[in-house]
Order: sequence, then structure tokens, then C-alpha cells
Amino acid sequence: MKVTVIGTGYVGLVTGACLSDLGNHVVCCDTDEGKIGLLNAGSIPIAEPGLPELVDRNRHDRRLEFTSDSAYAIAHGDILIIAVGTPADEGGAADLKDVLAATRTIGQAMTGFKVVVEKSTVPVGTGDQLALLLSEEIGKRGIVGANFSVVSNPEFLKEGSAVQDFMRPDRIVIGLSNDANGMRAQKMMRQLYAPFNRNHERTYFMNLRSAEFTKYAANAMLATRISFMNELANLADKIGVDIEMVRQGIGSDSRIGFGFLYAGAGYGGSCLPKDVQALTRTAKENGQLLRILSSVENINDDQKHVLAEKIRRRFGDNLKGFRFAFWGLAFKPNTDDMRAAPSRALISDLVLAGANVAAYDPAALNQARDAIERDLSHIPGGGSSVDFVNSPGLALEGADALIIMTDWKAFKSPDFAQIKNTLKYPVIFDGRNLYEPSDMEIMGIEYYGIGRSTARFPASD
Repeated sequence: MKVTVIGTGYVGLVTGACLSDLGNHVVCCDTDEGKIGLLNAGSIPIAEPGLPELVDRNRHDRRLEFTSDSAYAIAHGDILIIAVGTPADEGGAADLKDVLAATRTIGQAMTGFKVVVEKSTVPVGTGDQLALLLSEEIGKRGIVGANFSVVSNPEFLKEGSAVQDFMRPDRIVIGLSNDANGMRAQKMMRQLYAPFNRNHERTYFMNLRSAEFTKYAANAMLATRISFMNELANLADKIGVDIEMVRQGIGSDSRIGFGFLYAGAGYGGSCLPKDVQALTRTAKENGQLLRILSSVENINDDQKHVLAEKIRRRFGDNLKGFRFAFWGLAFKPNTDDMRAAPSRALISDLVLAGANVAAYDPAALNQARDAIERDLSHIPGGGSSVDFVNSPGLALEGADALIIMTDWKAFKSPDFAQIKNTLKYPVIFDGRNLYEPSDMEIMGIEYYGIGRSTARFPASD
């Protein structure tokens, strides 16, 4: 099939590459000519396992193209997938300006019948808004035969495993209008996703608004589970409970399951924070208070500062003269995404308390440098308080203690003897609960996790 993907960000690039790998002829279009130039030169602007090989293979086989020529891209595709960003605005609502701009461009250029797919995460009712906008633009041109159907097809990709998630989906959600064009679009979308349904049916067809709502509901549930466990973990620290044992105990219940039950330093990234905000804002606009989600957001904001409190309890409120090794900056492993990363909040807390930081991440150093320098720009001399280093060992040199904020595989079985001998104090603050407290005790390392700190804080040295 002929497919056009508008937007070459995280979702658009993964979607375009994966659909081309299934044999479709895909054109990815973006207004950022610099990004298109990089893609055509073989560079991938994001870190995602398996994506570079996928893009390279399908470009070589001429199934995948990149262009900034929107007229060409729109003429090419029978299915036009909008996959541009919808960041939260200052009020927490989803910013739809790029979605609306892409839709307007489609209406100004399309001929014949097109299926216009919302892949971007958008508020409920956006599909109806896009349909009106398309009708207006087509009407201005007076083009005979130009027709369309707006479809909602939300993405459920996890950064770090997006290619696998797309190629082996547990479900495909498609929202359609209840008219003749909707029926025509259903046939085309069924054909597009047929390779995923050969073993068993994974596609769930529903109305347009229900599909839009499904995306927000899924992310809201995941965020709720994370904040729920983080709140229990903070209580566990106070009453001598190991939250990891609790996780295993409740996760084994088939009604609950193990997914997204890990206590830690809070969630971040491009999806959960903004989607919780957007859904809460939508409810408020409709006269309803989502009390659980409001609490989820507040808990997560507070959770990003829990590790800083543990550090102050161990070393004192004034951290001037202290240097901390920092392993992990991206909000999760296998990505370079720094959006709403908990590491940013913790580094700001430490610098405000007078500390210096030596930070390392396997993939996110460049993105982290830009983001953290912006975060610290209001603190006099704040930018000079953070050194970005190229290895975990360099981060340890001259450091008083080690902080872990991203659960990269390389951090899961480190040389603990080296850590202990290099640090001024044999102390690890673990925001991802990578290690067993009992093992750390045997090795003579003070260990403070989230909900696992069975050791008592000693008196200040």
C-alpha cells in the first residue's frame, strides 16, 4: 500500500520504518529540512534499538523515502498518517497546532479519497475537528472528487522497545466514523494491518472518540500504577517493609500482574506526564474533577525529590563541597529522551544545595547537557556544577557517593569493589532499586533504595 507519514519524530519515524518493512511504499514528510537531510544521509536523530538497521534496509530497497515536499507526500499516500508532536501547553492541555497545521496542509493539497489517520495523541473530539477543517480546505478549492475519512489509530509504543512493540502489537485500536467513508477506511486499515492479524485478531474497531479516549485511559492507568507503588514505597521506608517483596507478592495475583509496579524516582518521558495532564484538563473543561489522576500527578512530582531528601538525611542539608557520581540521565534505558526525566529534578535539587555532579549516560549525554543547562540557568554558576563524563568510572572519580537514576543493563552488575574503593564514602543511592540491600550490606556498602532502605541513616559524619 502507499502510505505517507507526516512527522519524523519518535512515533512517525518508527511507524514509517516498520510499515515499510512490511512491504508498503512509505513516504515520511517533515517541515524540518535539516532533519530530512540527516535522514537522507543515513543518520537517525533518536536513539532506539533496531531502528537504524530498519531505516537503512528499507531505504536501500526503496520502500522508504524522506522528503520535505508536502505536496509530493500527500499525493503519494492513500493513507496519510499524522504523527506530529502534541506537547502540553502552559495550562496542561495538548497543543494541537502542529496537528491542525498538518491537517490544513492535507486539505489544501489532496485529491481523490484519502484516509487521514490520527497517530498523534490528541484529546477526545479532535477527529471531528480535523474532519471540519479538511472539509473547509477542500471547499475553498472546489475540487471535485476530493473526499476523506478521519481515523484514530493511537500508538502504544514504549521508548526503548518501540520497534518490537510495533511489529508485535498486543492490540491495534482503530476508531472510525459511522458512515460510508468510514466503512471504506475500515477496509483499507484492515488491509494495512493484515500482517499482524494472521495468527489471531489483534484489531479493535470502535468509534472515533472511543479510540481517542483509549490512548489517554491506557497511559493514565500506567501512571496510576507507578504512583501507587511509589506512595507505598515511601511508607515502606518508614515501617521496615521491603517494597520489592511486596511487588512480587501482589504482582503474582493474575488480576494485578507485574507490569508498571516498580517503585522508583518517578515517571518521565514524552507520554505519561503530558497525557495525564491533558486528560485531567479535558475533565476539568467538562465539569469533572479526576481526583485519582490529580493525585497521581502530584505524587509523581513529589517522587522526583524523594532521593534528594535521602541524600540530605545522609550528608546534611548543606551539600557544599560534596560531589556525586550520577549514573543514568534518560528517563528510561535504551533511549536518549530527557523530557520530564526524574534525573533533571534531582540534579537541580543537588546543585541548589551546593553540590557538584559528575553525570554519565550511555546515550543521552548531548540531550542531557542541553536540558540540564536550561534547568540550571536561573542558578548563579549552576551550569558549572555539573560535569558530563564519558564513562561510569570517570563519574566515580573524586565522588563522595553514587546515585543511580536509569536502569541501563550496564549498571545492573557493576564492579562493586571498584565502586567502594573509588568513592570517598561507600554509599549508593538507587532510584531504580537495581541491587539487593542484603548483598550491599555484605559488601560493606551503604545502600538506600526506594522503599528498600532497611538500614537506618547514621549520624552525620
